[in-house]
Amino acid sequence: MSAPKIRNIAIIAHVDHGKTTLTDQLLKQSGAFAAHQAVAERALDRNDLEKERGITILAKVASVVWNDVRINIIDTPGHADFGGEVERILSMVDGAVILVDAAEGVLPQTKFVLGKALKRGLKPIVVVNKIDRGDARPDDVHNEMFDLFASLDANEEQLDFPMLFASGRQGWAVKDLNDPRESLTPLFELILNHVPAPALDTEAPFAMVATILESDTFLGRVLTGRVEQGKATVNMPVKVLDLDGKVVETGRLTKLLSFRGLERVPVDEVSAGDIVAVAGLSDTTIPYTICAPEVATPLPATPIDPPTLSMTFRINDGPLGGREGKKVTSRQIRDRLFQETEGNVAIQVAVSTETDAFEVSGRGELQLGVLIETMRREGFELTIGRPRVLTRTNAETGEKEEPYEEVLIDVDEPYSGAVVEKMSRRKGELTDLRPSGGDKQRLTFKIPSRGLIGYHGEFLTDTRGTGVMNRLFAGYGPWKGKIEGRRNGALISSEDGEAVQYSLFSLQDRGVLFVNPGDKVYVGMILGEHSRENDLDVNPVKEKKLTNIRAAGKDEALLLVPPRRMSLEQAIAYIQDDELVEVTPSAVRIRKRYLNPHDRKKAERRADDAA
Repeated sequence: MSAPKIRNIAIIAHVDHGKTTLTDQLLKQSGAFAAHQAVAERALDRNDLEKERGITILAKVASVVWNDVRINIIDTPGHADFGGEVERILSMVDGAVILVDAAEGVLPQTKFVLGKALKRGLKPIVVVNKIDRGDARPDDVHNEMFDLFASLDANEEQLDFPMLFASGRQGWAVKDLNDPRESLTPLFELILNHVPAPALDTEAPFAMVATILESDTFLGRVLTGRVEQGKATVNMPVKVLDLDGKVVETGRLTKLLSFRGLERVPVDEVSAGDIVAVAGLSDTTIPYTICAPEVATPLPATPIDPPTLSMTFRINDGPLGGREGKKVTSRQIRDRLFQETEGNVAIQVAVSTETDAFEVSGRGELQLGVLIETMRREGFELTIGRPRVLTRTNAETGEKEEPYEEVLIDVDEPYSGAVVEKMSRRKGELTDLRPSGGDKQRLTFKIPSRGLIGYHGEFLTDTRGTGVMNRLFAGYGPWKGKIEGRRNGALISSEDGEAVQYSLFSLQDRGVLFVNPGDKVYVGMILGEHSRENDLDVNPVKEKKLTNIRAAGKDEALLLVPPRRMSLEQAIAYIQDDELVEVTPSAVRIRKRYLNPHDRKKAERRADDAA
């Protein structure tokens, strides 16, 4: 296929603005699916976690044909924690469709992905999506997008962006809201007319950058990228260059796979401009250059923003360790973590100074939470430490700096005071406040990243579940000093065994419980949140003593308040520095780092002496 018959585009947007749903409709209307074919909703979200959470975690490639032109469509993640994926994807394409919700308008991730696209010189197509929403405000959103392009220093060509109004779910797009709402034909035509064909040299020696890495049971390591120059054929000899131009390995391209709809189809030859998956290389990773033997210099690769958050992954050394999972040794954990770094360039792993522990750094709590949940489902047992931000020293001033985030909060006006107070306590600065339709206000804060650790659950409580919080990495700034953490202490088990209803009934006056009767407990495990600031050792396995005296009536029924059950991310955000989250395939528990109460007191004294 000659290059002019190809268009490579990325669909980019803030999380939940409809990228995957729109891609589904593009596939359906182009005839990529047979009329009788059953296709799941959000067909590109194939990962179990993606389906459960309704978010895209890994970038996916699909391909459609429209008027004899092949359009390769890359669906990208919308969440800031997976920004590394978006940056790499934009290096593979010649155009981008940026979606923005007709009601929510411009949000932090809209700004992030658009900024990356404009820096690469792309001329995006703007699609105001979800026009069918009752609270849609298309004209206001159009103005917001123009202001955003201007604020991101778009050039004159980029500022003259084409715009469509659409409903991805209903499968239509129009240039004017009064036009008939029939299909996505206007979007297909705009992509063909506005996005340039790849302008690449097909006669030069073959070279491509590995952009997406997957593991396949039959093919082994599968690397996807765009052919930047030349042609490649099956069994062609190649070499791989790292970023410094050093040869990593030599081999042959045993398989060339091109995209057709949602499938990867074997082909004999590919040329410059094609997006292709290759197999046959065992050591190549992102973002190495795969090239013909005569090529001497690697292709330029997109630099990745550094990780901002770190967690300690340890073996599960608690009393229940090894009972619920199949993979429990430090060697198995180490191998799995280093395997993750091969395909996920936003994650870094280092051996910790602690015994049988590893420091895992990433872009945010969600990204690391997804990794932990994935490992849990694979049969691993772990204990996870409290998230810590990664600081750096300013080269000019020598001062300590920490990562900051821009936070955009949409909240009902009665709750805005509580939000401002809590964010201020966590060293957040209110930079903007404006009405956002109805009785809602939009608050913008700049806050140290560590100030947001553990805040999301509190935020939902304060706003009765109606608030929406979006965040975006905003760079590094001066260290803000101590930030207030959790105020309440913990209820800690003083015994091993199974929790008993009689004991839990007497303990629920002391605070909020995390366990049910019959749950396994052990010394040092956290059973609940104390109503006061101090930690309290309690006995959850104490049973009622039986006597031979019987009352005329039955014993009073012991009614327990339902316990607070935390998700994995909530538990990780909840813990303090001296606590850990125990993660197994069947349970998420919270425990003290030192299970023995005497060891805990010694550690407290050492911490006080150090302070």
